[in-house]
Amino acid sequence: MDKLDVILKVDSILKQFGKITAVNNLSFNINRGEIFALLGPNGAGKTTAVRMLMNIIKPDEGKIEFYLKENKSSHIPLASELGYLPEERGLYQEIPIIKTLVFMGTIRGMEKKQAQRSSEEWLEKLELLDRKNEKLSTLSKGNQQKVQFISSVLHNPSFAVLDEPFAGFDPINQEAFLTIIKELRDKGSTILLSAHQMHLVERIADRVLLLNNGKNIAYGTVDEIKKDFSTGEKIIIKFESKPEISLLLNDDAVEKVEFINDTEIKIFLKQNKSLSGLLNKAASNYKITSVRTEQVSLHDIFIERISKDKGDGNE
Repeated sequence: MDKLDVILKVDSILKQFGKITAVNNLSFNINRGEIFALLGPNGAGKTTAVRMLMNIIKPDEGKIEFYLKENKSSHIPLASELGYLPEERGLYQEIPIIKTLVFMGTIRGMEKKQAQRSSEEWLEKLELLDRKNEKLSTLSKGNQQKVQFISSVLHNPSFAVLDEPFAGFDPINQEAFLTIIKELRDKGSTILLSAHQMHLVERIADRVLLLNNGKNIAYGTVDEIKKDFSTGEKIIIKFESKPEISLLLNDDAVEKVEFINDTEIKIFLKQNKSLSGLLNKAASNYKITSVRTEQVSLHDIFIERISKDKGDGNE
């Protein structure tokens, strides 16, 4: 990738806390104008990696370089260039919301009137304008999360880091924020999204890095990662009674089988294998009440890669 297209370059960063390695020799690039997702379960090293990118903590080894203005390398970008939504929220609880937001805008390089205008525009967008003079403590957890989000993006940053942006949101607000994050990208911000809700992120991410135990276990576009997955199609079969799983596992087309409940199973087929023989075998032994196909998800891939990672570590 040409440097002109790269906004952040991370080269072999390592971070240890005592005997625990939180981030282990991690390398990746983020391209200008994309949504880049850093995914993994709790404890995977996502937040530690983000804090190193934000210069809150230093890597023990490795190098982090931003190319925000005129493609010049910088280890510590200007506050006006960055937006940061931390995992641990920390706005002032007993100060009026609008006063807090204007203050946050000014410390990121905005004029006070500009910060006021931008704050009110965002509050209106997120249906909180009528509460701008209330204290943050009077809002629900979800609405406090909205204010925290506004504080991180109201100055229109070149590069925005959103650490667990969906935390505390109900499904309706999660859907709304998928749209808002895409709009930020479309208006020129590059987004680093750190989250564990893979079903949400895979819908908007241009590229993805999957972490486990601080290590890269998958990296690329969602399509590229799915193409490298060891299985082909995924089918869900519901039976009238509980089937014998060994009957299905012994089929040449089957990669693995998982029970959803006593009568419903999830079957992953091997690449380029037909399911007709499998269905005939299943139907000849059990009464099938429904069959449906599903796309293999990032969650499915992540579970497989974690299992493989554990296996490799035990060898």
